[in-house]
Amino acid sequence: AATAVSAQEAPVANAGLSVEEVVVTARRREESLKDVPVAVSAYSGETLARQGGADITVLQQTTPNITVQTARGSNSTLISYIRGIGQQDPLWGYEPGVGLYVDDVYIYRPQGAVLDVFDVERIEVLRGPQGTLYGRNTIGGAIKYVTKRLGDEAHGKVRGTYGSYNQTDLLVSGQTPIGGTGLSVGGAYALYKRDGYGKNLTTGAEHYNKDVQAIRLSAEYAPNDDLFFRLAYDHVQDDSNPRHGHRELPALVGGYKVLDEYDTQAGFGDDNSVETEGVALTAQWNASEALTLKSITASRKGHTDTVIDFDGTPLSTLDVPAYYDDRSFSQELQAVYSDDNVQGVFGLYYMNSQASGEFDTIAGNLGLSIADGGKVSTQSFAAFFDFSANLTDKFKVSLGARATRDHKRSTTFRLFYLGATRSPYQGGTPRPILQTRTNYGAQTTFSQFTPRLSASYELTDDLSTYVSYSKGFKSGGWDMRGDALITPQTVNGYKPEVVDAYEVGLKGYAFDRRVSFASAAFLSKYEDQQVSTQVVVPSGIASSIDNAGSSTLYGVEFEA
Repeated sequence: AATAVSAQEAPVANAGLSVEEVVVTARRREESLKDVPVAVSAYSGETLARQGGADITVLQQTTPNITVQTARGSNSTLISYIRGIGQQDPLWGYEPGVGLYVDDVYIYRPQGAVLDVFDVERIEVLRGPQGTLYGRNTIGGAIKYVTKRLGDEAHGKVRGTYGSYNQTDLLVSGQTPIGGTGLSVGGAYALYKRDGYGKNLTTGAEHYNKDVQAIRLSAEYAPNDDLFFRLAYDHVQDDSNPRHGHRELPALVGGYKVLDEYDTQAGFGDDNSVETEGVALTAQWNASEALTLKSITASRKGHTDTVIDFDGTPLSTLDVPAYYDDRSFSQELQAVYSDDNVQGVFGLYYMNSQASGEFDTIAGNLGLSIADGGKVSTQSFAAFFDFSANLTDKFKVSLGARATRDHKRSTTFRLFYLGATRSPYQGGTPRPILQTRTNYGAQTTFSQFTPRLSASYELTDDLSTYVSYSKGFKSGGWDMRGDALITPQTVNGYKPEVVDAYEVGLKGYAFDRRVSFASAAFLSKYEDQQVSTQVVVPSGIASSIDNAGSSTLYGVEFEA
């Protein structure tokens, strides 16, 4: 029967000398990595463990054309780019350009999205727009994190490492079947602790330290060969200290010199907490030898309290305390079909999400505190399909499309308070608003059609080539930093950005299958690219989010 999620490596001849054939689910169905007409890099959990990567930022060390980094002064807020396309700002009003998925559940916000690598079967990196199968906000690509299934054998594992700066990594995992009922339960706990590479010379706290704990629990039930249920829960708590600003030049006031790269003299505090959790229920029924039906239901939420002292001095020159809050519910239905000549998937998708937050900009030189905040609610509906047909034994064509409708509502405010202390939104002393710069509510609907077309040809048993066209989009929104008093157009928001991508690739094995390789050349044409600009206003210069006319990206990739 067809299965939509798998994690396996198929043996090949001369296994002692040859690389193993990797099976991926980049197109929501099992396929050999060599035969997928998509630029995909896949890493097994064992490979990632050998590389010593504690979290998904390790992917950028070996994957072409990808940037995966921590940002915004924390160990767990993610900034990701693929082929130069990503997210420029992790604020709640901005959408990511790279989709992140855990067992096909979309991770909605970048806070807490630096996933730790534990209890993982494999990670797939899909480069180029994935708007057909994965939908909105995969305009650059997608990262798929696939956890291990429990199986029907009891076992446990403990792994620990200790290193410089008292780095302590601990992983404890285990699983067991419950009698002969078809039910298995399991879980994993991970701890990552490290002293700081530097010090906060004002408060004495560790700087660039790490204090992250993660837990994953799951229960699987397979009453027979055709039915499978999985209930999974995950929780991450990041209590690492914030990473404050670092000066490249001596401060002009106060005599603050340039310090060691990891030291700071920030005086605004060291409070930081990032918490995320989610629960997902997967149900799968092999209706026939050719057809599998699947449901994925998920609920996620997260909360962040943090502070960044951008000036890096004890003075309140530019201090930014902030909080972020998000929650989402999603439901996806899939019908996966596979026979000797036709393979594909049809699906329906729904998401209801809310993201909100507030941050203060405490400008000591001006004697002001600027409070920016608001909320964005999104309802997203989509229907999609993607099918491949074998026209001959060696030539295959694929066609897919997705129709998406996003309805978004937003409230946005910017308030000036007198006094260089926290605003009332950040627990500061209640006081009158000095000036209301922005205060509006808005709503709009975005609809997009994102097709994909590809053709692939098997040159030999070890070599395949393909050409493809795909379209992706990143949803529009509103500028959470917009100042409606000096840039009144900010209340109109900005449109979705769209990219049309063309790609040609060659992948396979060389030297008697001792080496696997993949190469690709791509051309991406942007329309309405969302950019942060500086605009001239009567009072000087102000920042604004706008849609650029068009741009072009192109490049080549090779990995082996």
